[in-house]
Amino acid sequence: MEIAPPNTMFDEIVEFLTSEPSNERLIAFQPSETLKQRSLYLLEQNRNGNLTDAEQMELDEFRRMNHLVNMLKIRARQKLAAPE
Repeated sequence: MEIAPPNTMFDEIVEFLTSEPSNERLIAFQPSETLKQRSLYLLEQNRNGNLTDAEQMELDEFRRMNHLVNMLKIRARQKLAAPE
């Protein structure tokens, strides 16, 4: 069963960042359950060699957005750990 997200990871990240989150909220950020399920579906399709071109592009976007979120979390942790 294919799960299609109503929003993209990019949309969720933009929405979250425009809420001016604290460093603690940045560290705690998680994508919606819908997007988590979609990424699991895409990863499974990829493992099985069944991705369409559009799904491959979507998976690549998930990977880029995941990298961005990880970098934001690293910076937030560094700021929290830095002496003031």
